[in-house]
Amino acid sequence: MSIKDQFIPFIHALQNEICQAVEDMDGKAKFREDRWERQGGGGGITRVIADGNIFQKGGVNTSVVHGTLPAVMAQQFNVAGDSSFLAAGISLVIHPVNPFVPTVHANFRYFELYGEDGRIVDSWFGGGADLTPYYIFEEDGQHFHRTFKAACDPFGSELYPKYKQHCDEYFVNKHRNNEARGIGGIFYDYLRADANRSAEALLAFQFANGKAFLPSYLPIVARRKDIPYTDAHVHWQEYRRGRYVEFNLIHDRGTLFGLKTNGRIESILMSLPAKARWEYDYHPAPGSEEAKLLEYLKPREWVS
Repeated sequence: MSIKDQFIPFIHALQNEICQAVEDMDGKAKFREDRWERQGGGGGITRVIADGNIFQKGGVNTSVVHGTLPAVMAQQFNVAGDSSFLAAGISLVIHPVNPFVPTVHANFRYFELYGEDGRIVDSWFGGGADLTPYYIFEEDGQHFHRTFKAACDPFGSELYPKYKQHCDEYFVNKHRNNEARGIGGIFYDYLRADANRSAEALLAFQFANGKAFLPSYLPIVARRKDIPYTDAHVHWQEYRRGRYVEFNLIHDRGTLFGLKTNGRIESILMSLPAKARWEYDYHPAPGSEEAKLLEYLKPREWVS
């Protein structure tokens, strides 16, 4: 069976599994589903949850699109404009109600590029997951990172530290003095088969990381969802979500690519929080728990 014919059912099954687990934990809100078609080939399934007991807003999207390579992609890949492609992936963002529960993001994707004869001339995997807390609990960061390290390690002990570094370098608001969006995780792109790693091995690696998502995040939610909070905590949460919005709209490659290629806007902007805040020259009180978070928004070792 081809790689795409194994990967596509996997992302749809993972979407179902994640949505069911999120609904079960929330106990109130249900996902709304929109099935859409892309002009030019393919389409996707967008699922959005809102106004829940635990989850304020979230989305778990899958897409499988194909056709003639858009001009901006052809230029990026330095190939003929009449080349064809297939791109499949799952992408999710979940924003909680309680400020002591972190926001989480993950995506896992696969791309094929075809020549004039229809044969694959290039293919690769990309993906990762990262955590964005508003208040720091070191054990939560350790749990998240350990879960993905455990997923990576069977494929090579060098992979987790390598892809953790990529994540630390990518999810950064460069216009904010290189302030990180959160406390990272793993991030990788353009993983191609070579003499050392077969396409099947890369597919298995992608499966392992996709399956690691729920055990990486839901135990953290369970620990923090019932912590009492005040309006001041929510104020800080919304202020930090402003930084999340800034990264997604200014730096995130996936968002920018979608906007430049006439992607489905509702699915692209699904990642944005329901509520965010910006204040002029705002700084948390020295020594506060809010100020403590800022000390963690820089690369650090979460797994000893």
